[in-house]
Amino acid sequence: MPLIIDNIPEAIRSTKRVLRDALPDYAKVFREVEGAIARQVEAIRRERERGEEAIPVFDYASIASGDVDPRVVARIKERGACVVRRVFDPQQASEWNDEIAQYVASNHLDDRLAHRAEDKYFGTLASSKPQIYGVYWSKPQTLARQSEQLTNTRVFLNRLWRAESEGKRHFDPDRVPVYADRIRRRPPGSESLGLSPHVDGGSVERWLDPNYRKVYRHVLSGNWRAYDAYDAAFRPDAEEIPSPAVCSMFRTFQGWTALTAQGPGDGTLQLVPIANAMPYVLLRALQDDVPDDELCGAQPSRALSIKREWHALLLEAVTPIPHMQPGDAVFWHCDVVHSVEDAHRGSGYSNVMYIASAPWCAKNEAYLKRQLPSFMRGESPPDFPSDHFETDFIGRATESDLTPLGRAQLGFDL
Repeated sequence: MPLIIDNIPEAIRSTKRVLRDALPDYAKVFREVEGAIARQVEAIRRERERGEEAIPVFDYASIASGDVDPRVVARIKERGACVVRRVFDPQQASEWNDEIAQYVASNHLDDRLAHRAEDKYFGTLASSKPQIYGVYWSKPQTLARQSEQLTNTRVFLNRLWRAESEGKRHFDPDRVPVYADRIRRRPPGSESLGLSPHVDGGSVERWLDPNYRKVYRHVLSGNWRAYDAYDAAFRPDAEEIPSPAVCSMFRTFQGWTALTAQGPGDGTLQLVPIANAMPYVLLRALQDDVPDDELCGAQPSRALSIKREWHALLLEAVTPIPHMQPGDAVFWHCDVVHSVEDAHRGSGYSNVMYIASAPWCAKNEAYLKRQLPSFMRGESPPDFPSDHFETDFIGRATESDLTPLGRAQLGFDL
């Protein structure tokens, strides 16, 4: 169900009064959380100085064989992110990159971009959008989503969460619905086309939606040490303010798969690898130096901006992802702060397919029923600007390209 709020400033004022009344020592609790986050930021800084990877890296082969090192699992849960090497063979990923390039060129997508629907989701971020194309149904994207490799990887990631708590089973980690997303094709030399630090999956809703507040119930009651970023309780019940560019699915991890080599300096992803940073963000907005009708710059129907004026501590931990090769994939927890470098100073294209990890739950099943007609007609999915570029594209994936697993993941059997 969508979250409808007629007067956002008044809703913020009244909600902050309620939250402060329920947690009268909110300043003291925030200082405790701030200290805990500062220790994590310092640990990340020391790792970077030593030339170590602050973002865990491991091989897909260990997922396939079911023997991922428990120490790696612990680091993924702490850092809220990971790079999985060789999910796909590099040659396969490079061939997909060439096929997407041909798909885009032969269907004259660049000629249509001047008429694309306006996407205001990142409108309040300091940087604009990177070169993200409204392409969802190319054959490489479809093949990658339904592949055994990415399916196994997403099941692994879903299982890092507590799917059962509070006396309820929140989702099935072993069933992986498809959330069709876009591609990025970023040429070398492009500048000022990044994304400022932000979090997806809700902005003001995290404070204003009762179910979202339950996700952070331990934090808002002052028992912040009991907060578990991987407890799925109430997350599939959270409601979003309607917007053409806000995710309607519950994603355990966002992610993308590299189609080209890329790394620091290539206009690509940066993370704040702290899985439990959201308590800091939530409590920061309750402090007395924040205007009563504001939430540290959070705006409805937008990404949740992480701003230097309010969240400088978190920004000290901004970390570029490691160098990626075609076929590698990176994933980050749905509450992890991330950004995209403004400038691409590398020598080649920085291209990816956005493919996230989502589990089977009622919220996601409902979205599949809305998304499936988009696949059949080649339209933009419901969560995205209604460009509908691919309706007449030659070479678009169709039902005949789906495996039985692909059909199930898209919801054909519902």
